[in-house]
Amino acid sequence: VFELGSDNDYVFSVGESKCSQKQARLFLCNYQNLYGNAYGVNLWDYDFEGDSLEEYVKGITLDELTKIVCMDIVSQEQEIALTEKEHKQVKKAAEEYYKSLNDDELSFMKVSQSDVVEIYENYALAEKLYKNLTEGVNTEVSDDDARVIRIQQICVSDKKNADAVSEKLAAGEAFETVAGEYSTCTTSQLTVSRGELPKELEEVAFELANDEISQAVKTTGGYYFIKCINKFEEDLTEANKVNILNQREKEQFNDVYEDFVGNAVFYLNEDVWNEIKIDKSLDIKTDSFFEIYDKYFE
Repeated sequence: VFELGSDNDYVFSVGESKCSQKQARLFLCNYQNLYGNAYGVNLWDYDFEGDSLEEYVKGITLDELTKIVCMDIVSQEQEIALTEKEHKQVKKAAEEYYKSLNDDELSFMKVSQSDVVEIYENYALAEKLYKNLTEGVNTEVSDDDARVIRIQQICVSDKKNADAVSEKLAAGEAFETVAGEYSTCTTSQLTVSRGELPKELEEVAFELANDEISQAVKTTGGYYFIKCINKFEEDLTEANKVNILNQREKEQFNDVYEDFVGNAVFYLNEDVWNEIKIDKSLDIKTDSFFEIYDKYFE
């Protein structure tokens, strides 16, 4: 059973398994810094409309911990367990992470090194389940399937304007000039991959050569003209291959995971969860929990 602490100490439960305050506080500290800083800017120094940054980070923390608890339960059901080697890796990771924590962080999390070992074990087991459930996924992604192109576009609402745009482009006027006069959408360059444009636009855009301009393409939203700036963005295409493979893995994983979640009983201990607050007065800078895990589990 996934549990740290006493019966009154847990944040939520899934069936008989519980997630403790210790686990929640450790994850919250890491997400506080991972999501609270962007490009060297401390987002905690700013006010946001609507949901606060704290509510956002707490929401991510709760979502991720719920997934881990559910995945660990599924692991037990499928008799998936950590090997002796993996337990040793967990202990090394826990030792390194625990030693990285300062007094304020330890005081907020209320964890011992053995607690960190158990938290890493829970995380490692969830990761192992994911790998097991995604074995056999087709890892071949072609350049064309993943291809990312760079385009400009002109959008008009009716055929009269579409005809006017066609005439000016046929007369040799610059695409940008005509766009500035007629287009109702942004004309700045944008990168797109397959599945991001309406089908009728995608079929045309991905057949264009560099600097080629399409004829008017009728859609439910009006008429579009596409200019291809670059028909193959190599770096973005390689990155998109990774995204496509990740999506394939998630779809295969979700077949099992969502079946479990659909029948699981979830209970949030709201009194305990609401008492856990991000304390910006404390010296909490830790964000290396996942990085250290990756170091030992590659």
